[in-house]
Amino acid sequence: MIDLDYLDYLEGFLTENRKERFATVLANRTNHFTIAVEDVFQFHNTSAVMRSCEVFGIQQINIVEQRFGKNIDKEIAMGAQKWVDINKFDHISNCIKSLREQGYQIIATTPHNDSCLLHEFDVTKKSALFFGTEKEGLSEEVMSQADGYLKIPMVGFTESLNISVSAAIIIQDITTRLRQTDIAWKLSEEELLEKRLLWAKNTIKDIKRIEERYFKDNP
Repeated sequence: MIDLDYLDYLEGFLTENRKERFATVLANRTNHFTIAVEDVFQFHNTSAVMRSCEVFGIQQINIVEQRFGKNIDKEIAMGAQKWVDINKFDHISNCIKSLREQGYQIIATTPHNDSCLLHEFDVTKKSALFFGTEKEGLSEEVMSQADGYLKIPMVGFTESLNISVSAAIIIQDITTRLRQTDIAWKLSEEELLEKRLLWAKNTIKDIKRIEERYFKDNP
């Protein structure tokens, strides 16, 4: 449970414009979709995918790093890491298990011929969309455990797009169509409060000193 007095205290350090901006952005956030990125060697691509999640309102991104241990490219992410939830996994099986337990169907993005075309994808189902490495695509484990496959229709000679481009196209399409449905895709009240608290903490300078003062006065 969120300490509402503590939240109110922290939001007292924010301007009214900032609080209104938080409210506007949160009204368009969703956990109905989540994105998973598997072993992407060029990590600036993962950072770019994170940026697309933030821009189009997907709150959580899952990063699987079995082979390459790298940090977020903050210049590419453009601050997106402050506003989205980053879940890190050291093995793809742990990621899939976690997402299934949260009620997500596993969707592998792949140019294979039996994949569902993007415009035909059912956005009403709670889905985790997986994106793979630049050269090899998704692992056999993801492909074998996937509940469905998704591809972007293309009419040129090139077989595939860069992962960050593919993710941006897919995320923009599915989130736009999702908001046109009447299903409950928005964050819950508890999730909204959690994000307000986290975003306030990410925004306030010298947050540690301010927290120490609050908890000293409110033991």
